[in-house]
Amino acid sequence: QVQFVESGGGLVQPGGSLRLSCVASGLPLDYLAIGWFRQAPGKGREGVSCIGSSQDITYYTEAVKGRFTISRDNAKNTVYLQMNSLKPGDTAIYYCAEVSSIFKCRDKNFAYNQWGQGTQVTVSS
Repeated sequence: QVQFVESGGGLVQPGGSLRLSCVASGLPLDYLAIGWFRQAPGKGREGVSCIGSSQDITYYTEAVKGRFTISRDNAKNTVYLQMNSLKPGDTAIYYCAEVSSIFKCRDKNFAYNQWGQGTQVTVSS
């Protein structure tokens, strides 16, 4: 079974940028679709962006379109989330997960039993 380790979070001012990394182990990423999800304090987990096995297939939730970019490097078994123009509303713990379809990013009932520790992103002045 594939497991993920997320990193790259931190404290950033509004308008700043961060790049999150999701490193997989246990299985090669080549044929897997991967999603970034986040959970803000007091809220449920939500899908942010998903990428198919091909980089040409991506999904972004409306709130991050034009600001976030998902990409993958299969040689490094890593998926990235470049986050620009960050807003306080982006504050959350960010997680990655294997998904069966990029549209799992918009599935409010998406269930996954291999969540990692996540990486904390805090946007504040």
